[in-house]
Amino acid sequence: MEIMHLCLLVMTCLGVHGSSSEVLQRNKRNWIIDSFEIDEGNVEKFPYSLGLIKVEKNLTQYKIRGPGVDEEPKGILQINEDTGEITVCKPVDYEEYQSFTLTFLAVNKENNMVIDTQLGIEITIKDANDNPPIFDQITYKVSIKESTQQGTDVITVKATDADSSEAFKNISFSIVSVEPRPEQLEFFLQRSSQNTATISFKGCLDHEKAERYSLKLQARDHGPKPLSGNCTVIIDIEDGNNHLPVIKQQKGPARVKEGEKGVLVTRLQVTDEDTKGTEAWRAKYKIQGDTSNKFKITTDPETNEGLLCVEEPLNFEQGPVLNITITVENDIPYYSCKVEKRTYTGLWEVIIVTGAAGSGTMVGGSSGFIVDATGKQGSSTHQVTVTVVDVNEPPDFKEKNKTAQLLENKKPGQHLATFTATDPDITSANTFKYIKGEDPADWVTVDAETGRVTTSKIIDHESPHVKDSVYVVTVYAVDDGKPPATGTATLSIHITDENDHAPTLAVSTIDMCQSEEPSMANVTVLDLDKEPYGGPFNFKLHGEVEGKWRVDPEQGYTFYLVKEKTVHSGHHELAVEVSDRQGNAAVHNLMVTVCNCPDNVPSMPSCQRQRATGSTLGAGTLMVIFFTLLLFLGMLPLCFFCMCKPERITITFDPVESLMMSNSEIPGNDCMIIPLPLNGSGNGEQTETKTFTATDQQAYECRQNLKWLLTGSENEDFQSIHAPLMELRHHKRHWGSQPRRRYDSSVSMRNAAADGNAAYMSRSASSTIGKRHFSKHWLQQLDTDIINCY
Repeated sequence: MEIMHLCLLVMTCLGVHGSSSEVLQRNKRNWIIDSFEIDEGNVEKFPYSLGLIKVEKNLTQYKIRGPGVDEEPKGILQINEDTGEITVCKPVDYEEYQSFTLTFLAVNKENNMVIDTQLGIEITIKDANDNPPIFDQITYKVSIKESTQQGTDVITVKATDADSSEAFKNISFSIVSVEPRPEQLEFFLQRSSQNTATISFKGCLDHEKAERYSLKLQARDHGPKPLSGNCTVIIDIEDGNNHLPVIKQQKGPARVKEGEKGVLVTRLQVTDEDTKGTEAWRAKYKIQGDTSNKFKITTDPETNEGLLCVEEPLNFEQGPVLNITITVENDIPYYSCKVEKRTYTGLWEVIIVTGAAGSGTMVGGSSGFIVDATGKQGSSTHQVTVTVVDVNEPPDFKEKNKTAQLLENKKPGQHLATFTATDPDITSANTFKYIKGEDPADWVTVDAETGRVTTSKIIDHESPHVKDSVYVVTVYAVDDGKPPATGTATLSIHITDENDHAPTLAVSTIDMCQSEEPSMANVTVLDLDKEPYGGPFNFKLHGEVEGKWRVDPEQGYTFYLVKEKTVHSGHHELAVEVSDRQGNAAVHNLMVTVCNCPDNVPSMPSCQRQRATGSTLGAGTLMVIFFTLLLFLGMLPLCFFCMCKPERITITFDPVESLMMSNSEIPGNDCMIIPLPLNGSGNGEQTETKTFTATDQQAYECRQNLKWLLTGSENEDFQSIHAPLMELRHHKRHWGSQPRRRYDSSVSMRNAAADGNAAYMSRSASSTIGKRHFSKHWLQQLDTDIINCY
């Protein structure tokens, strides 16, 4: 290495002794700049000598500062302070640092003072081919269709070289290996730019021969000692439709009962050598010759079979045998490729066969053969013969839906419609009859022979079975086939409303406040009839109401009952006449209770206290009757048993059940009597009883004696006790049989009737003394008759 000598001229003044600083100032000179070069690709062992700086006089020592020493990258260079030798301690990367500019300081050895004269030195880094080309991906993956034609770009790869020199950055690409080894296929690379290349191929792709190819690629630079990098390219071949589907056989006899739909006729089995589950393998079926669209065919996704089903019902009378043709193809077009000749330059010569969705080229006779690129043949069509099985079909109505118009309240026997049905089974000799189906109110009858529908009862427009003024009836036609078949028709009866319902009050009892001024209560009027027989209604009060009560307004849908201040507190019964627009009127009783209202809620009157007081008398009467009954029944265990021989006589009962004035005090024959506790034993156990029989004469007298009660209690004043009395009426018809069970049941019903009577008496604010007396007498007489009957 070239070494430049530095000469320091020091001027010495003889005889003059000065300070060292003065000497340095006199010896100040400019330093000579030196330069060195570091080879990036140096292979010597570190540290190694880079060069030496020499001086003429031993007046100084040297120090080094700057990049590579005490600045980044630190520790690369160092200097021998005595000899001036520079050494390289570790490698430096040219791609990061191309040069270093350093500062050397001259220091006086005697006093360690820095001489102000400085030395600058330049160190240059020499580039080396130390970076191989690197692909941007270690592994590339790409998928292409089997029908991709040769010369198509498959994928582009890229590699880069970190060296700065253009000679080192120039890259060449090559295919090192291909696995598996292709037969009618060859992959090649085309360089796209300085650091990219594109993979393409010659020949034909075949998924059945290789589903995947793995290519190993190399990128190599052009340095003195070339470096290279590798990557892997994986190319997946998607299966194409290069095999045609072939129908092999038919499963099932293809027999269908007439009238059925949605049922499977037969299954068509098909084979396809393409990969299962792909678009090239999936079969797509079509039906030819089905002009009426009676059939539908779908593909089983698991087996690829064709499922032929009946879409619309078949008719045996229209044809017992049907012939249809089924064709099959794939979801994607057919494609086939075959290499004819290989060439050294350019693409190869190949034969490509394509078709519409796998239909191929049709040749041959009626069976419809298909020829693919390899000459293989297979049936793509199949003829299916469907046999229709005759069954007993239901009678067919000429009109399945009819309507009729009828005015309500017409007398029975009104003709509504006539239905006519025919039997579609021409070959059979079935007969049929008409019967009534749905008729929730039992209003119509159907003639079994003619299908004539007439009314059997009076039709009511306000019936809950009538929806939107329409009453629906169904009519059946049932033949005598085996098994019988039924046809159904519907009759919609549009009912015209009449004004057959008078208006009514929404409430029958109201409370009003007692005040010094007139007070009012609102009353709503209802009418079951529809327009034009409804409101607005007219209102009118009957009786002695002048100066006491009035209605306001006298026409509308609601009215205010106005109480004048002259009306006193208590219960009042008013007669209110309400009439509709057509003049249909009715008089209704309105029970009004007038009482003092609380000061805080005068607008919400509540007269519960008055009503509770009015019902006290009824409850007290009921208690007296109840304790009297218990006292009388408590004397029953004091009776002794008596033996008698029952005498059987025939008794003729009056079917009219007319009232017979009689009593049960008439002496009867002696008989054995068993005490019958009313509610069982005191400990909750049932009292053991023996079978006994009352004399027929006693039973007859007992029944007759109760008639005035059982036949005279069906008026509206006793609706609350009506149900228990009706059960007693039923009991009296079987009074003589099972006396013990009848006795217990009769006592239970008597108590229920008594409760109903007490409730009625407490509700009725206008009950007369005669009614109360009748109620008390009725309960006492009923207790006596029940006991004497047994």
